Amino acid sequence: MDLEDNALGLTHEQTDKILQFQDLTGIEDMSICRDVLQRHQWDLEVAIQEQLNIREGRPSVFATEARAPPVVHDHVAQQVFTDESPEGPGGGVRGLLRYIVNLVVSVCYNTLTSVLNLLLSFVRSDERRLVTDPLGDVMGFISNYQSRFNPHPVFYQGTYAQALNDAKNELRFLVVYLHSESATETQNFCRTTLADSAVIQFINTHALFWGCSVDTAEGWRVAQSVGGRRYPLLCVVCVREHRMTVVARSEGACSASQLLQRLRHVVSENEPHLAAARADRVEREVTARLRAAQDEAYAESLAADQAKERRREADRAAREHQINEDLRKRELEERHKEEYQTIKGELMARMFRQSNAATSRACATVLAGSEYTLLIRLPLNNGDRLIPENKSVRGTSYHAG
Repeated sequence: MDLEDNALGLTHEQTDKILQFQDLTGIEDMSICRDVLQRHQWDLEVAIQEQLNIREGRPSVFATEARAPPVVHDHVAQQVFTDESPEGPGGGVRGLLRYIVNLVVSVCYNTLTSVLNLLLSFVRSDERRLVTDPLGDVMGFISNYQSRFNPHPVFYQGTYAQALNDAKNELRFLVVYLHSESATETQNFCRTTLADSAVIQFINTHALFWGCSVDTAEGWRVAQSVGGRRYPLLCVVCVREHRMTVVARSEGACSASQLLQRLRHVVSENEPHLAAARADRVEREVTARLRAAQDEAYAESLAADQAKERRREADRAAREHQINEDLRKRELEERHKEEYQTIKGELMARMFRQSNAATSRACATVLAGSEYTLLIRLPLNNGDRLIPENKSVRGTSYHAG
């Protein structure tokens, strides 16, 4: 099993849970065990409790009352069993005549009853058409049946819609029993056939068993959908080509051995369809798991690339910020230098103007004084200089020297 588990991507822990689930539930098919555990997220305790609930006839958490899956009635491929004599057309002239007469009577009877029911539907309304409490109808029938007939297969304690949902999700057969008190064969069928231990064990092992009375709204509605004509009526429903399909119908009473033979034949004929559905479900599970792993790896790679890109953007932004900051500092320094030179030039010009103004004021003050001496030296031909003494010109003295 190791190679198969590796191919399906199962871990050692999941393989151990499959083996434990098989030991505790007694389900021999490993694919069924794996499918049940996968649908319960590999929670062993929840999966076991769910199987125990189903064996006791309680609906699972997957059963929803909101909507039942559509049921296909393939009248061509559907197997129909009746309590007709086994001689049939091949039992001589008497058998042929009996078969023809029964066939004609059956066709006439079904046609007449169909026409009468159609006419009566226009005249009076059938209260059974109004399904107000389907669960109450089912539970009431089970309580009444258990008080009158024992033993019996484990009844599914839910509506027909819930039974269909559970059978579809569990990929199991669903045996539908429709009970009619007006049928003369019903009492004996319930006391002998459905009470047989071999029949009970086979049904409880291979299928869900749902029953209801056609005198109730829920039972009448199901009888109309499966096309029942004679009672007691047993129908077998299972997944076939991805759809819930009525694959067989047993009309009228029959012995326990006949019913067991019919059920075994139907199960063996349709088990490959359930096996294919289980394999398809496992394949979808593996594909989904691989896709999830790929998506997770892609998300991690994308997150790493985005982180790198964010770091590159941050580094680029930091470098640009540093360059802009350096440029701003240089521009600020140049501006400070220019302002310094401008202020320095203005100060020097102001000081120069102030100095000239002070010099001019000093000269004006000197010139505006009482007397001053002006020295004039005149050169002579012999090289001497003539310096006049005590000669004042407009208050100016001349000295030779």
